[in-house]
Amino acid sequence: MPRKNQPDSPTLIELPNEPDDWYERRARRRGARIVAGVDEAGRGPLAGPVVVAAVHFEGRRPKGLNDSKKLTAAERERLFDEIMRLGHVSVVVASRERVDRMNILRASLWGMSRAVAGLPVRPDHVLIDGRDNAPGLPCPGEPIIGGDGLSVSIAAASIVAKVTRDRLMISLARDFPLYGFENHVGYSTPEHLRALAAHGPCIHHRRTFQRVKALLEPGAAGEAEPLLFDEAEAA
Repeated sequence: MPRKNQPDSPTLIELPNEPDDWYERRARRRGARIVAGVDEAGRGPLAGPVVVAAVHFEGRRPKGLNDSKKLTAAERERLFDEIMRLGHVSVVVASRERVDRMNILRASLWGMSRAVAGLPVRPDHVLIDGRDNAPGLPCPGEPIIGGDGLSVSIAAASIVAKVTRDRLMISLARDFPLYGFENHVGYSTPEHLRALAAHGPCIHHRRTFQRVKALLEPGAAGEAEPLLFDEAEAA
């Protein structure tokens, strides 16, 4: 069945409400044996690392997989445990220092290639959330815009990345309690911006992002971060 807005689809159909394995099955029809999904969490925040996960399911997979932003924290935690039990999983953390050194896009793509390489099975096709193919993959990659809402493998990777990163930010909050990392996990919420204005950046804030760099070097230009905060990403 063709999918909406795919280059080789002659017709347009409505997309499903939840991810399924259409992309995985298509890759296998084209000769792939092991298909993995990869996604990241943390491109937009002003603080903390980017976390990337890659996931491959050989057989059973958890019910209820979806884009991590569409799930509650409790649902993500439950599914995280199921994904770790049923799937092959690899997680890579791109540090704040790496984000500042490479820029946020390159750090995310760096993490994707290494997460795929770290899987306990070697995939021969990778489904990637977004529009960018990651350099250095050990096999062909297929970027899918909105892939975390379309592919079960990407959805699983988005959950693992989100839960892992949230746990890291909650851990950072214990050492840096003034910033409320346990609430907003580094995103530019009003609470976070007030804390930044009152206390200045800490070592976990991204020096190259505009709102942080402006505090460190008034008048200096920095890397543009999302101007609008998406509450679903921090929830």
